[in-house]
Amino acid sequence: MENENHILIEIKDIEAGYSGEIALSAVNLKIYENDFIGIIGPNGGGKTTLVKVILGLIKPFKGEVINKLNGTNENKSIGYLPQINFIDKKFPISVKDVVLSGFMDKGKLINKFTKEEKQTAMALMENMGISHLKNKPIGELSGGQLQRVFLSRAVVSSPKLLILDEPNTFVDNRFESELYEKLKELNKSMAILIISHDLGMISPYVKTIACVNKKLHYHDSNVISEKQLKEYNCPIQLITHGEVPHTVLGKHIH
Repeated sequence: MENENHILIEIKDIEAGYSGEIALSAVNLKIYENDFIGIIGPNGGGKTTLVKVILGLIKPFKGEVINKLNGTNENKSIGYLPQINFIDKKFPISVKDVVLSGFMDKGKLINKFTKEEKQTAMALMENMGISHLKNKPIGELSGGQLQRVFLSRAVVSSPKLLILDEPNTFVDNRFESELYEKLKELNKSMAILIISHDLGMISPYVKTIACVNKKLHYHDSNVISEKQLKEYNCPIQLITHGEVPHTVLGKHIH
């Protein structure tokens, strides 16, 4: 295990949920520098709740989140790519301004970015293949283009931790493979936490796996068997990829 000094986030005995309803209980997790953790589990199992706890968007009923990114409890060094269906595409903002907003601190105005920040944003948009869209409103973009824009926003300030919530949702086929290669490259300079239903897609890239279904079971490898998934109480759909994509379903008893 890596040196304790390289822990970015430590979650201790978390119990969390909404309106008194418990979504997660007895959850423990340490996120280290350059981790690449895949978060898997069934719908309603608490994956997004875990992310909200890490981001400080909800306060746990019990336990604590120790954020060591800046030596404070703030999460300025966390980049976040939410699910695209949670984004208001009607909001009147351009691609360039969305990406630049990744630099915003509390109280910073959108037109007060430095020359260096603008240059960094343009270089990143060029790398993501969206520089030609810089003045377009986000409401006119495809799902794949939106993912490029919001991934750029999430990493433009070079965070120490990047969190992605179902990033392959609404992604075009071309960008899906590019996305994971880009994440592999980004992982050289930041830790990554990725929520996905598609274990087959993420397993070649992640280093470890956390199964979340009300509780969290940490698996210190990117290879996990169906037997282990059952032991972890992590009923997910196993999908394989190839020339003819197909889904392997669990045994049905009638």
